Amino acid sequence: MPSPTASIASVRKASRRFRRNRRGSAAVEFALVAPVFFALLFAIIETGIVFFADQVLETGVQDTGRLLYTSQTQKAGTSQIDFKQGLCDRVAVLFACDNLYVDVRSYAPGTAITISDPIDGGGNFVNNFVYQPPPLNSSNTVVVRAFYQWPLFVTGLGYNIANIGRGSTNSSRLLSATAAFLPQ
Repeated sequence: MPSPTASIASVRKASRRFRRNRRGSAAVEFALVAPVFFALLFAIIETGIVFFADQVLETGVQDTGRLLYTSQTQKAGTSQIDFKQGLCDRVAVLFACDNLYVDVRSYAPGTAITISDPIDGGGNFVNNFVYQPPPLNSSNTVVVRAFYQWPLFVTGLGYNIANIGRGSTNSSRLLSATAAFLPQ
């Protein structure tokens, strides 16, 4: 049976050898830093994609709204479905048409323009949109708005830019684009 002092000495010797051995320390350090690094990396990528998608939607609304501005949609008798499809064709690279919503309103000269927030106090999306293009040769102000519910993936890591369903498993970011003009 070994003496207690011999076992203490062997434990100390093994402890010193363990402290001096540096093999595997990089793997341990990486294991500690990697989750934070990847969470930050994915959050940056998702934020960049959301901003890019918002810019694509903004450009699509400007281009589609220009058809109202030049009275091409009124002359062609374009319906709400056709107008939405025209916008969808412009943004189809990033967007699915089923989550795309279009609101076109025409305001007579001197009328106050009221734009409602499509997100209610509970963080839910409210779809009360209309398609009301201006009549031909009118001097009405036209406001074209488009909305898209962009799904988010990094929200589970503590980074949450959702404005719809915040805190739920299917939270999303409502992207919006607006164009306002007086027809020619």
